[in-house]
Amino acid sequence: MENNDLWLALDKLYHVFFGFILTMLFSLVATQLRHPYIRRKNIWIGCILSFLGGIAKEVADEFGYFNSAGASFKDFLADLFGTLLAAITISLFKPAPFWPRLNPYDQAEKALEMV
Repeated sequence: MENNDLWLALDKLYHVFFGFILTMLFSLVATQLRHPYIRRKNIWIGCILSFLGGIAKEVADEFGYFNSAGASFKDFLADLFGTLLAAITISLFKPAPFWPRLNPYDQAEKALEMV
């Protein structure tokens, strides 16, 4: 299971990177949906989906679907770290609630008001 699994191995960097990228991607997709609840919870949705992907990868490693040494708790923590890093990044660069939104659904409603 965790034979010679170093904390600073290149594999851990891959786990952090893909956890970060998947969280950013899923969160971005969630902001583009027309359901307001999903748009408001985009960070949570991105984190959950990315983390589930990391867990699925570790389960597949343990069952031997990939050419690896098996599941690793350190890989799991690297996935978690990448996901949390993305959530913090999104939170820091997310506009404040009182800023005007540039959502196409909101703009369509404004266009109707002007007519």
